[in-house]
Amino acid sequence: MLASAATRLLRHYDAHARALPWRAPPGAPPADPYRVWLSEVMLQQTTVATVVPRFERFVARWPTIEALAGAADAEVLSEWAGLGYYARARNLIACAREVAAMGGFPSTEAELRCLPGLGAYTAAAIAAIAFGERAAVIDTNVERVVARLAGIDRPVADSRGAIRASVEAMVPADRPGDFAQAMMDLGATICRPKRPACLACPLREECAAFASGDPEAFPAPKAKRARPHRHGIAWWVERDGAVWLVRRPDKGLLGGMAALPGPEWGDLPPAGPVLASVAWGFTHFTLDLHLVARAEVPQGEGWWQPLATIGEAGLPSLYARAVEAMEARRLAA
Repeated sequence: MLASAATRLLRHYDAHARALPWRAPPGAPPADPYRVWLSEVMLQQTTVATVVPRFERFVARWPTIEALAGAADAEVLSEWAGLGYYARARNLIACAREVAAMGGFPSTEAELRCLPGLGAYTAAAIAAIAFGERAAVIDTNVERVVARLAGIDRPVADSRGAIRASVEAMVPADRPGDFAQAMMDLGATICRPKRPACLACPLREECAAFASGDPEAFPAPKAKRARPHRHGIAWWVERDGAVWLVRRPDKGLLGGMAALPGPEWGDLPPAGPVLASVAWGFTHFTLDLHLVARAEVPQGEGWWQPLATIGEAGLPSLYARAVEAMEARRLAA
């Protein structure tokens, strides 16, 4: 059953594969490992629609792993601004330099796992898609597809062993990269979390979730945990049409990124007047960032960024939103 499902899925992929700038067409020789690696890193926690233009701009600027390895950290971090999860950018730089020093990407899942920032999923994806290794590529889309196919009604976190065993049994020997991408496409475009398009699915005839009449019930949702809430202060220091920016410490949240200066985030809002506030959600907590006027320049390194070119500063989305809030306040005054 699993082998026949893989055959039908590949036939469907040949006819309906998404055209993406990092992909080789179905049945074609594998794509450039650099482009596969870069796309997989960018796609972590980020939608395809967001990644496509950013990927194209990135490879236009650094078309090879050697070009990226030779780039300055600040340039790469600035280019990454807005994609979020900035530890990925720091790992990207470290990985590029290590791969360039090695003379190219290793070709096996086990060797790829040793590179900075490459976890089980990313290493398997590169091994299968770029090098044709029979690796089990399992992301959240694939987990959902397999849980529905097998009728697993427990939360994914409680079922990963069974899901992995099913995927490993399905992966064909001759087109593992196309199979991996076909599973991703199926989960992203047909076997969606809500309102799955079951009638368009090539696997519906043997799908337990479809047979149940309620495919959205599979897998069971995980219990949601309340996220703690924090408050942060961003000092707004403005002179002659420019604002004072700093670079955050290399380690930690938003590490190495351009930012408005301010103390560490805590549990209490500021006691004094606030110019504007921005609500933001991180993976593990929510934040209210409060902008507070400050006359003197904070100690430490930084630079004056003209507000007319603030879009070129490489601010992450949180601080870009804070600047927008200040602009809105200015316009409303």
